[in-house]
Amino acid sequence: MPSVLITGASRGIGHAAARQFAKAGWDLLLVARSEAALQSLASELSASGRNVRYRAIDLADPEAIAEGVAALLSEGLRPSVLINNAGAAWTGDLLAMPLERWQWLFQLNLTSVFQMCAAVVPVMRPSGGLVINVSSHAARHAFPGWGAYCTTKAALASFTRCLAEEERPHGIRACTLTLGAVDSPLWDSSTVQSDFDRRAMLPLEQAAAALLHLAQQPATQVIEDLTLMPATGAF
Repeated sequence: MPSVLITGASRGIGHAAARQFAKAGWDLLLVARSEAALQSLASELSASGRNVRYRAIDLADPEAIAEGVAALLSEGLRPSVLINNAGAAWTGDLLAMPLERWQWLFQLNLTSVFQMCAAVVPVMRPSGGLVINVSSHAARHAFPGWGAYCTTKAALASFTRCLAEEERPHGIRACTLTLGAVDSPLWDSSTVQSDFDRRAMLPLEQAAAALLHLAQQPATQVIEDLTLMPATGAF
């Protein structure tokens, strides 16, 4: 059975993706901050016959990632797909952003992706694999009040392209899922202030389905970027 490692799996897009991958016959390695939420999801998916492993890792803590991933991988499953989905946002004037918030956002949206890849990709190389980094259309557009978020996602897109070039000789593919606004828990976080009509946003299930579609591509091809937007356009 193919195996997928999903970060940010306890809620939102990651949670929906875990369910869809399980339904499609994949085994799962799940990462998020909340061990209780991961345990609940793992119990649900295991009951459907899937092999599920999980580890509570705070990706905002750079010291926790390598050790946590090593412990997760030591449990026997080897992922053929890594989905770096975990992330956060912060709204406010760019130059008024506290330095610690800037560093926190870059750790979650960019540096933790680098760390996850550094820990997981070498394990994938002998059999080949795919890295999917969840990006945003904010990587390509400037939105007032979202400057730091836009910057992290632009950097993530560049990181993914560079990773794809370097890892191609090792049989590792890398791509981005670029999303418009998704009706996810991101909008409920204390660091985001917005009043968008969320009814027009993409449902979680559509974003999760796009991840599964990317993961199911044959090893002989790669969709380098899949952009999925609400029919109403950018918010």
